[in-house]
Amino acid sequence: MLDLTPSHAAPPRLSGKPLDRDLRGYLDTNADIVLRIAKPVSIEHVGALAAQSERPILFENIVEKPGFRLCDILVKHRSLQARALGVPQSDYLKTLAYRLRKPARGFVHVKDGPVKEVKRLGKDADWTELPIPIHSEQETRPYVTAMNIVKDPETGFYNTSHAGTAAAGPRRGLPSFVTPHTHVIMRKYRELGLKKMPMAFVFGLHPAYEIMANYSGLHMDMWGELEMVGTIMDRDVEMVAAETIDLDVPAHAEIVAEGEVSLEALEQVGVSVSPSSYYLPKGARLPEIEITGITMRADRPIYRNHQTCPETDHQPLPRLCHEAMLYNRLTEMGLNVKDVRFPTWGAALSCILQFEYPREGFVNDALMIAMGSPWLNTKMVIAVSPDTDLDKPSDVYHAMATRCDPARDVIVVPHTRGSPYDPSAQPLAADPFWRTVGKIGIDATIKARHDAQDFERSWPKHWGKVHLEDYL
Repeated sequence: MLDLTPSHAAPPRLSGKPLDRDLRGYLDTNADIVLRIAKPVSIEHVGALAAQSERPILFENIVEKPGFRLCDILVKHRSLQARALGVPQSDYLKTLAYRLRKPARGFVHVKDGPVKEVKRLGKDADWTELPIPIHSEQETRPYVTAMNIVKDPETGFYNTSHAGTAAAGPRRGLPSFVTPHTHVIMRKYRELGLKKMPMAFVFGLHPAYEIMANYSGLHMDMWGELEMVGTIMDRDVEMVAAETIDLDVPAHAEIVAEGEVSLEALEQVGVSVSPSSYYLPKGARLPEIEITGITMRADRPIYRNHQTCPETDHQPLPRLCHEAMLYNRLTEMGLNVKDVRFPTWGAALSCILQFEYPREGFVNDALMIAMGSPWLNTKMVIAVSPDTDLDKPSDVYHAMATRCDPARDVIVVPHTRGSPYDPSAQPLAADPFWRTVGKIGIDATIKARHDAQDFERSWPKHWGKVHLEDYL
């Protein structure tokens, strides 16, 4: 008899060693994988160099900004995401999925913290002194990609995101708010008759903060993302009052830039780079933020960059909580879920579901659940079996080519919400920023209707047992 009960596994046992409370501790703990660049590097070259790294990279000597360091590539691959939660890679997804179902842990308020060691307030708060790079060939302004914080004026909950912000001057920026929750919060400030909204940019945190910062789901009536950071880290998070705005900020951050967002006029801005690695949208009307204060650590603070192209943290980071949420929904169906991935090479528009299923019908249901998710990044959803290596695009493509009969194993849904970052989608006539597009679900699993032996891959004798490098 088939076991139809949901296959939620017991939460993985904790390692007993708490996660580091800050980025410096994380980099020291994971020194075996951190690529430290001691040679002088120009800020103009940082992005191109970081994008070539497959592991955390720390630039120790930036020519134009000698008082700062810069790091990038903290969560690009599943192995790095697992390190961010302090668990084995095999336990990562179910650990995050489990912790996201737990109550919010909240904050511990402290009076001071390392981020307060240096204070530059008012006219002294020039954020162009930070090592903010220009990310691509066609962009003309430095682009800030840090985690940012706003507070719901009604509930007091802290909402976080990574609203990319053009640094338009020493104390001026143009943030691109694309998350619906931030827009709801801005509307609440307007309804209160307020013309400005406090906001903080937070650079240099343990990467678990950033994973939680990109949560997207129904939650604003119960908690904000920042209240959940301690939950997924399984440790207390210390917060300290900002200097110039009514917000608390992480006490162990490297750098915090405080400011006020105008809730009135919008300014037309040019191109920036999307997660799909295209210059889309071609333009947007964005609010302005005035920088009112900067605090930082005294000893060579670490600027956290998120190089936006071609395949970097920019693609997976905003989708890591999406993966955990889909894991929970698919598991509720009774599937034995092995993994859920929005791969870096999927242009932030494609999702891969890997699971075992008891009988026909489950795959199509799983594809439709993912395609019908509330986000705009499930244009292409692929279901694969556990033997497909998700770390190899060639293996996924091989499964699509050999395990999918397009006449039977493909679902196409026309005219759905499209991503503004997808050049194949059709811009709306009334509001070209938004688009419509079709969606496709591909069943590239091993099929029960065929002989299972037909899907056994052939490999050379002793494959995986002998290694070429041993003979060089």
